Amino acid sequence: MDNLILVTGGAGFIGSHTCVALSAAGYRPLILDNLNNSDVRVLERLAKITGRPPSFIKGDVRDRTLLDRIFREHNISGVMHFAGLKAVGDSVTDPILYYGNNVTGALVLAEAMQAAAVKTLIFSSSATVYGTPERSPIPESAPCRPANPYGRSKRMVEQMLADLQHSQPDWRISLLRYFNPVGAHQSGLIGEHPLGNPNNLMPLVSQVAVGVRDQLAVHGNDYPTHDGTGIRDYVHVMDLAEGHVAALRHAASGPGLVTLNLSTGQGASVLDVVKAFERASGQRIAYEVGPRRPGDVAAYWGDPSLAQVTLGWRARRGMDQMCADTWRWQQQNPQGYESDGAL
Repeated sequence: MDNLILVTGGAGFIGSHTCVALSAAGYRPLILDNLNNSDVRVLERLAKITGRPPSFIKGDVRDRTLLDRIFREHNISGVMHFAGLKAVGDSVTDPILYYGNNVTGALVLAEAMQAAAVKTLIFSSSATVYGTPERSPIPESAPCRPANPYGRSKRMVEQMLADLQHSQPDWRISLLRYFNPVGAHQSGLIGEHPLGNPNNLMPLVSQVAVGVRDQLAVHGNDYPTHDGTGIRDYVHVMDLAEGHVAALRHAASGPGLVTLNLSTGQGASVLDVVKAFERASGQRIAYEVGPRRPGDVAAYWGDPSLAQVTLGWRARRGMDQMCADTWRWQQQNPQGYESDGAL
């Protein structure tokens, strides 16, 4: 069997790092990306890291004609599906956009895969499918009550793929749920550069450290946690990338459907992250405490034990490395892929 893997959204944050992990494991990634939320210059960086430029096709995963041509012209053995929109706030403002991209995109991809008899799919899902958890660590068996259109779009795709695998048992499908991907490749050549205002903590902290922002807004310090700030599960993007490769290897062992958390199994508070970033960067992170945000919960993190048993995978990189790698990327690329220093 050929080792060519179609990676939809492969120029994005998680997708690009997964292309590095795929290359290191002996696979050949073929990137399909419409570049709506990514930068074509990531391809040059990937070539520097892996030693060969990745194959790239600009296009949308909802374009069935294009997908049919790709499967016809390339001997693809499996698909990793990252392409989709991911900002919770935007999904509330424009739910139709999110359902159109995330649900329709996965449906058209599954149709094209079925027509081409390519039946190995690793789907990039999200811990947002759990909604507000009853307890932590959260197991895969926890109720799924997504609280926003983004989370609901991910859950709809999970249900669709589960129904597909049930109806056609020769499919090999992995649904991978994760929480807060952070960090960057240790080279500093690729990392996260959010367009507009970041929605997540780590890019905000790193922007304060590098001087792009004056201070960090901390939303509440009166939660029932060890320092009063909210606790979340952060996982290094390269651990995530290696988890996807582990899922691909597992799929080769036989057909079936697996649903797995990719997480560290422990949480870190907002101030834990701030202190770790101060250690990594040598910079003081100024912050101001404000009121809680509506809907925020005090603490949640995932239970990764099933992924460890099923895939032989575990997160190996701790918070100090997450911060050190983020800082290296931020320093070398203050303007993201528009920076010249790393090229």
